[in-house]
Amino acid sequence: MSVDTILSFEEALQKYEPVMGFEVHVELNTKTKMFSSAPNVFGDVPNSNVNEVCLGLPGVLPVVNKKAVESSILIGLALNCKIATHCTFARKQYFYPDTPKNFQTSQYEDPICYDGWIDIELADGTVFHVEIERAHMEEDAGKLTHMGGATGRIQGADYSLVDYNRSGVPLVEIVTRPIVGVGARAPELAKAYVAAIREIVKNLGVSDAKMERGNVRCDANVSLRPYGQEKLGTRTETKNVNSLRAVENAVTFEIRRHAAVLESGAKIIQETRHWHEDTKSTTSGRPKSDADDYRYFPEPDLVPIVTTAEWVEELRSRLPEPPAERRKRLQADWGYTDLEFRDVVNAGLMDEIEETVTAGASAAAARKWWMGEIARRAKLAEVDPSELGVSPAVVVEIEKLIASGAINDKLARKVLDGVLEGEGTPTEVVAKRGLAVVSDDGALQAAIDEALAAQPDVADKIRAGKVQAVGAIVGGVMKVTRGQADAGRVRELILKTLGVQG
Repeated sequence: MSVDTILSFEEALQKYEPVMGFEVHVELNTKTKMFSSAPNVFGDVPNSNVNEVCLGLPGVLPVVNKKAVESSILIGLALNCKIATHCTFARKQYFYPDTPKNFQTSQYEDPICYDGWIDIELADGTVFHVEIERAHMEEDAGKLTHMGGATGRIQGADYSLVDYNRSGVPLVEIVTRPIVGVGARAPELAKAYVAAIREIVKNLGVSDAKMERGNVRCDANVSLRPYGQEKLGTRTETKNVNSLRAVENAVTFEIRRHAAVLESGAKIIQETRHWHEDTKSTTSGRPKSDADDYRYFPEPDLVPIVTTAEWVEELRSRLPEPPAERRKRLQADWGYTDLEFRDVVNAGLMDEIEETVTAGASAAAARKWWMGEIARRAKLAEVDPSELGVSPAVVVEIEKLIASGAINDKLARKVLDGVLEGEGTPTEVVAKRGLAVVSDDGALQAAIDEALAAQPDVADKIRAGKVQAVGAIVGGVMKVTRGQADAGRVRELILKTLGVQG
């Protein structure tokens, strides 16, 4: 179906009620993998962090990572889940090139966490109650890199390379129950829900939670049903969506596409879908299997996990400040208005601003950079601000350069250009590009004399008492010095040269 032929979002909502469900996969940041001693490290040389267990070689035996079990329980507690006193692992059977065992070790009938909930607050303060069906432990698959083609996606690729470094990385899959009654706010809620999960696991310290790295990935399930109908419609599952903006857009597109299919008299096919950021659309993946098709059976090589009340309560005592309380505290500490803080939360930049303030910047400066220049550049690059490549340390260093008088606000933007182009730290960029503020009186006086000579009428106005006209001469000096003059010192020298009191 062409993107041009799908219904508008408004048309879709006139006849159909959207129903959503989410499966959010959270990679845990343990030192080793879920069932082996292989390192769990991102970004290393492909196929270097593997061993015989990751590769599914004959005769190997898995061993459960206790730290991963504890991290899973912490996630469950943060989501108000019940914690199983006894749970087992299962084999989920399917063939895929990045799953060398031809099955995934997961949990099926006995998840470690179940029957939870989370309240999601939208931008205007509306709260939606989302029920969590389960949060279970499993291992990640490897990673396919599709070679050839124009997009780097499987569609159009000539061949694919397999990296097993990710194979066996500990995962927690958080599965919601069907979410109904949200209407036109479905895409907004989808984005807010995934953002909340990301905030929770990052706050717990159990995941690096970098969506651009795949630490948090969302499978978004969407179906439509006519208003008043109890039976749920056929769902599609858009796989591995890895940005908040993409989750929102994918849900919007699927609602529009489903409605167009139904309006045409055709039926929705239960299938997985692939999200394409360039076209903001989905395409068909493969027919979606039900649980029976995976032929789950108990994993014979792993003993059950048994939890005790004492163990669970000890883990509960480790829970950090709840996100809602943390937001209230940070707003009070930073002195932001309700509107300012809501904008920060909606932009998903609370963590970045907190880290920047902790690193030494003022709350006002941190907000100025992240909500201003960094957000602007991120929008142009069509990435989230956190993915642009600017760290809190960079912001703090730029602010220190401004405070010391080494650069001004205009030059600071040029410094940011250099940082993003890989020229080093802000201090190194200033040196390499020669961006330091010109504060030498001799150099400034020469530029002032040139500007006064070019605008004698303005000089006469200043001598006549129109001191506000000095701005035109300051502008001329800035032009000569490429914006690198100390504006305050320039003004003082202009008035002194003209014999006028400021």
